[in-house]
Amino acid sequence: MKKTILQTYREEIVPALCKTLGLKNVNAAPKLKAIVVNVGVGSAVAAGKDHEEVVKNVQAITGQKPIVTRSKKAISNFKLKINMPSGVVVTLRGKRMYEFLNKLVNVTFPRIRDFRGVSRKSFDGHGNYSIGIREHIVFPEIQTDDVSKTHGVQITIKTSAKNDNEALELLKAFGFPFKAPLVPTSTSKKS
Repeated sequence: MKKTILQTYREEIVPALCKTLGLKNVNAAPKLKAIVVNVGVGSAVAAGKDHEEVVKNVQAITGQKPIVTRSKKAISNFKLKINMPSGVVVTLRGKRMYEFLNKLVNVTFPRIRDFRGVSRKSFDGHGNYSIGIREHIVFPEIQTDDVSKTHGVQITIKTSAKNDNEALELLKAFGFPFKAPLVPTSTSKKS
């Protein structure tokens, strides 16, 4: 029987993190708290189009019904009126969160064209990581024949890590394909 990603986290990742980070208590190891998937729909609504297609796409991608966020202010430069739909948000926790992370790392990232890894600079200083995907059609649940217009997807991974280094080690343990760190090149002067 194949292990779930949660079992792998508890049995393999936590002990490895404790060793890597020098933690004495397994409960001090960083863990995932939530994954937030967000899509802005303001430009589609301003153009007079319906946001229901985006809602269906996000629901297919995450397996959970999203919430439609609405604008609180009117901003004329963005053709935004009060109470207009401005985004679609889903917060994943528990089993769905781990399944989504597994799918993101093992299926979605390899499907991105010219993918060379994710940036190490997208941490927020508090152990959370954000990544933007330009086209939602890289997710396997989306049928490209039914898509009228592609849209981006913003994903934020919230962790219990105290700093970005702990969060980096946690995400690397889950298999996140980070780009190699830049090594400064030394320029030697001729004497």
